[in-house]
Amino acid sequence: MIEFKNVTFGVNDEGTDKEIIHDVSFVIPDRKFVVITGPNGGGKSTIARLIAGIEKPQSGQILMDGEDITQMSVTDRAKKGIGYAFQQPVKFKGIQVFDLIRLASGKKISMTDACQYLSAVGLCARDYINREVNSSLSGGELKRIEIATVLAKASRLSVFDEPEAGIDLWSFQNLIEVFEKMRRDIKDSSILIISHQERILAIADEIIVIKEGRVLEHGVGSEVLPKLMGTDSAVPECKMGMAAKEGEEDDTV
Repeated sequence: MIEFKNVTFGVNDEGTDKEIIHDVSFVIPDRKFVVITGPNGGGKSTIARLIAGIEKPQSGQILMDGEDITQMSVTDRAKKGIGYAFQQPVKFKGIQVFDLIRLASGKKISMTDACQYLSAVGLCARDYINREVNSSLSGGELKRIEIATVLAKASRLSVFDEPEAGIDLWSFQNLIEVFEKMRRDIKDSSILIISHQERILAIADEIIVIKEGRVLEHGVGSEVLPKLMGTDSAVPECKMGMAAKEGEEDDTV
């Protein structure tokens, strides 16, 4: 379980203090598929980075299973079971897909094991296992390979920051199928996705709406989503339906 307790985060932009997250509190329970959504610039991606430890809050606490991890490093949080998938997957010149999955797992695994993770994200293992993780792979392929590494790590909490960004409609459809399968297979882990997409919001157990750095709403997905779809102000991006947004980032810090 991850808990935010009165978390505030800001940056200094050309001598001016800019608050991005203001006094935010919420809980991400175990064994849940949670989606954080809201207008662009509202602080969603900042929350993902705060959970991963990429950023540290100015005030408040971040707890994992009751333990204060507020000042804990990215590496130490990863050891505790927090996995993070970037909005734009990192390329690794000279590293093959098999090596990347093996490194992510943190243990010695066989080629067969690695192939199973690729199959789980809808990739034909024999076509990818020996591929180099570089620009020869499409955005959708890189996204799914990154998800395969998260699966291999067996994270307690897997965080995905706008996984639909920069991929085409076909890849987005495949991505939805991967997330639907992950939700069905949840055991002792949790999944947190930062997203505008209705198809992703529709499979959420819980939805947290962030606007102007504050929690606007937090509740059961099936109750929150109809409210979002019925308003023109809360989350206009939700009305894009299946169309994947291309290359647009959420927050700049």
